[in-house]
Amino acid sequence: MFLVFSLAISLRGEAFSDTFIYREWTIAGFNDANLSGGPSPWVYPILALMPMAVAGIAGPGPFFFLWVLMITILNGLAVAKLTDWGRSQHAIRAAWWWLVFVFIMGWLGFARVDGITAPIVLLALAFGVAQPFIAGLLLAIGTWMKVWPAAVMLALFTVVKNRVQVVLSGVLATVFVVGLAAAMGAVPKLLDFLTQQGDRGMQLEATFTTPWLWLSVLGIGDSRMYMNTDINSMQVDGPGTAFMSWLMQPLLIVAAIIVAALTFWALHNGKRTGGADRTELLLAGSLTMATAFVVFNKVGSPQFMVWLAPAVAVGLAHNFKEWRVPATMLIAIAVATFFVYPLFYDALSHNNPLMALVLTTRNVLLVVLFCWSMRRLFLLGKKEPSAHLAAKES
Repeated sequence: MFLVFSLAISLRGEAFSDTFIYREWTIAGFNDANLSGGPSPWVYPILALMPMAVAGIAGPGPFFFLWVLMITILNGLAVAKLTDWGRSQHAIRAAWWWLVFVFIMGWLGFARVDGITAPIVLLALAFGVAQPFIAGLLLAIGTWMKVWPAAVMLALFTVVKNRVQVVLSGVLATVFVVGLAAAMGAVPKLLDFLTQQGDRGMQLEATFTTPWLWLSVLGIGDSRMYMNTDINSMQVDGPGTAFMSWLMQPLLIVAAIIVAALTFWALHNGKRTGGADRTELLLAGSLTMATAFVVFNKVGSPQFMVWLAPAVAVGLAHNFKEWRVPATMLIAIAVATFFVYPLFYDALSHNNPLMALVLTTRNVLLVVLFCWSMRRLFLLGKKEPSAHLAAKES
């Protein structure tokens, strides 16, 4: 469906959503001096520019179609690996869940770099603890496209036996990236993505923005919504938002440390009791860490919801019964996000109370998902070995 849609758009010489910006960057040769304004291409890590360059190889006309084609191929590879090329019958339901989620989130996933990285992370988790070097390499590549796969990389590093392989894969990917930057003459810009958005305020859709969202909707105090044209982002301003914007980064760091510590504890306590399942810990840790990256983030862009899906899809293939709860919640989160953007974002940005309620519901579900994931990690650390395993060992 999205290939047909993208072809129709491309035949008119147009792009869609953020791919307009990506196409402009490509035409400008990723040179800020050639741009007429708007965000810089260096707001992303350098490997994000590679799929943009590939999509622009035939000129601006077919850019959007080639972009969607790349994402389609990556999703095909991810589903193939998830189901062992169709041989793993119990994983078929997980693959269908993934495709339903991708369909609901398509307007966002197929027009953002996140749509490229999500199937890459799914592939990495499908390789998982059995092949940590390949998994780590894929996650490192994803991180150099969009930072969020680092959350899954941290979970992988925490649970695997051979952590050297994970470190080596990250080093090799980084060496390649530095070489690419040197070839482009862009080494001074290599880490610009870490500072490009440091001074931005609280984005409208962010979880912690919810109180100011309602202050703006109800016309209380000086809270208001406004467009930050420099980064093409709708933000909320009001009493305390500057402090909260500053506070979000340390909160995110603390949350990531707590999740990593809980994952590490669950692994070692599980090994002591004999109930440790490294694959389950990887998936639970990845979902918890990715959810923390969304909940404790002052940037709440709707495409961030795709960060949560890879761990759930692989979790459903690993243990369908245990992962039905987050799978159901994430479909509800995707539907609510679809109503927020692209359907009624204009109404939301003009203080529509009904859409504010939809967004608030979505944000509450994110917090509930984070709490469920934290509890899941804790229970995995307390898990006793199954009766079958205990009988086999005795």
